[in-house]
Amino acid sequence: MPSVLVTGGAGYVGSHACKALAAAGFTPITYDDLSTGHRDLVRWGPFEEGSVGDGERLSSVIARHRPVAVLHFAALSLVGESVRDPARYYRTNVASTLTLLEAMRRHHVEAMVFSSTCATYGLPDRVPITEDTPQRPINPYGWSKLMVERLMADHGSAYGLQWAALRYFNAAGADPDGETGEDHEPETHLIPRALLAAAGAMPAMDLFGADWPTPDGTCIRDYVHVDDLARWHVQALVHLLSGKGSLALNLGTGKGWSVRQVLAAVERVTGRPVPIRMAPRREGDPPVLVADPSRACALLGAEARITDMETIVETAWRFLKGRRVQPERKVM
Repeated sequence: MPSVLVTGGAGYVGSHACKALAAAGFTPITYDDLSTGHRDLVRWGPFEEGSVGDGERLSSVIARHRPVAVLHFAALSLVGESVRDPARYYRTNVASTLTLLEAMRRHHVEAMVFSSTCATYGLPDRVPITEDTPQRPINPYGWSKLMVERLMADHGSAYGLQWAALRYFNAAGADPDGETGEDHEPETHLIPRALLAAAGAMPAMDLFGADWPTPDGTCIRDYVHVDDLARWHVQALVHLLSGKGSLALNLGTGKGWSVRQVLAAVERVTGRPVPIRMAPRREGDPPVLVADPSRACALLGAEARITDMETIVETAWRFLKGRRVQPERKVM
């Protein structure tokens, strides 16, 4: 079976992508430094420990496994942290990706699927967001992802790289089979934090503003199930390997859910209240972020299979219960 190098393959979306690759007939080679990933989530192919910034290690791994392509997930992804320490984000997300691209060129690996983000759009002037919406990031995290998109495009023009920039919205949920899921430390995403609060594993969940210009006063986001995301990464890979050309796509459902709607779904699924602690708005948070997924649907057939919020929450709750819901443990 053809092998695919998956940087960050021991992480949240990366581990789901490894499972999807194996199901599609590829051998995923997980390359991860385990700074945020988990060794026990590497289940569908070989594991190689290393940093994407280590060019010699990367070159050795690529030479040994001879992958036909790279799925690139390895990155730092906390917006607030990127503002406090932008140098670390540009070094890890941008400079390390250049090291990866150089190793790929050295060994004639000519296709890369990149985990990009809707954060490259900043504060969009219209919703739903299409791929033609101006990309104006408002934080170093968003800029670092946009810079990688530029790196790939320039490598495509100059060296023939085939690339896909997949700008996804709010990844959510967990593997329906319970084999992998979201496990960050600290946890920053809404659904797992709400579940941890409902389980008593944290005292309360911060609600950042209830006076937004939305129907219930809370922010609205497009939650895309991680199982769909993983499948779409494989479809993008097949698109590139078939010689159909590089592309940049939004990955979402086209449906928005408010924070209060998500919390209500968490309470229905768990049968427990979610304790809330009111907090001020976070600077730079758009009130609404929803994708227009029509281009991805047209080019990849990327239609979401899991769109119901309760189903998304149920998959996350099932994984979380089996992994880290411990009421005596304080989660910050």
